[in-house]
Amino acid sequence: MASVLIGVFRPPAGGGRLQIPIHLPTRTGRVSRVTMRDRAKNRKPPQRGRYLSVEAIQAVQALKRGERMGGRESVEMAMQARVRRLVKRDMMAVLGELQSQGEALLAQQVFEEVRKEHWYKPQLSVYVNMITVLASNGLYKELDQICSYLKKEQWEADTEGFNSLLKTLFEFGFTQTAMDCFRLMKLWESEPDALTYRILIHGLELKGEADLSVPIREEAKEHFGGNLDFLDEKEETAPSYICRSW
Repeated sequence: MASVLIGVFRPPAGGGRLQIPIHLPTRTGRVSRVTMRDRAKNRKPPQRGRYLSVEAIQAVQALKRGERMGGRESVEMAMQARVRRLVKRDMMAVLGELQSQGEALLAQQVFEEVRKEHWYKPQLSVYVNMITVLASNGLYKELDQICSYLKKEQWEADTEGFNSLLKTLFEFGFTQTAMDCFRLMKLWESEPDALTYRILIHGLELKGEADLSVPIREEAKEHFGGNLDFLDEKEETAPSYICRSW
C-alpha cells in the first residue's frame, strides 16, 4: 500500500487553484492528483461603511425590542443597561445605525444621551442626519427641539457642513429655519461660498419667496464682485453624511 504524501504550496500570485498531489493507496499504484481551490478567492471583499461592535449591535436590538414591548419605560431600561455604558465610538455607531434604519424616535433619544456625554462635541453632520430622519417620519415637535439645540451650540467654521444643512432644510420645506441657520453660519465665521448662495437663492425662489431672495442676491453680488454666473451652474451635490464617532 502506498504512503500518503501531501505537498503544501503557496497560492499563485493572482489566486486560482492550489495543485496538491496526494499519493493514495490504489491497486494499480497510480498517483491520484487532487485539485483544491484556494479558499482566499471565496472571501468577500471588505465592506466600506459603518462598523458595529457586538456591544453596539446588542444596544440597537435592545432598544428596538424595548420599543416594541412597552414603549418609553422599556426603552429607558434598555438605555440604562445597554447604551449609557458604551464608549463614544459605539454610542455614535448606535446613533448612526438607528438613523439609517429610520428609527427616528429611538435615534432622538440616543442623541439626547450623546449630548450629555463629557466627550460631546457638536457636529453639523449629526444634525443633518437627525433633521433628515425626524422630518422623514413627520416628527415635527422633536424636530423643533433638535433645531433649538442646533442654534445654541458653539460651532467651528464648517462651510461644507452648513451647506449640507441648508440644502436639507430647504428640501423639507423649512425655509425660515434655513434663513436662521444662514445667519448662524456667518455668526460662527463659516464663510459662505458660491454653493451657499446658490442653495439659498434657488431654495427661496422655488418656495415662492422671491422677496427674501433679493437681499441674498445683492449680498452675493457684493461678495463675488457683481458676478452671479455661478447661479446658472449645475448645482453640486451636497455630501451625504453618515454619523461618525469623534
